[in-house]
Amino acid sequence: MDFDFKTLLVILVVVLIIFGGKKLRSIGDDLGHAVKGFKKAMNEGDQEETSAPTRQIRSEGTDAEFPEKVKAANPAEKSNRNA
Repeated sequence: MDFDFKTLLVILVVVLIIFGGKKLRSIGDDLGHAVKGFKKAMNEGDQEETSAPTRQIRSEGTDAEFPEKVKAANPAEKSNRNA
């Protein structure tokens, strides 16, 4: 899909007619503030990752032990499955 200058100009005129000048300006301002806030949050997140000390989970006590259940393989069952 190729947009030339005339197509973009028609789209801009239609949007201007639908929303009006004041509403279009306020939409642009709101969008600009949202983008600035998003960039600021991304930069703050990067700074927190690099400056935050790494934390490790302390292990208290021993791990739980679970008995392993091992089934004895019956050769007759295996031959019935393959058939």
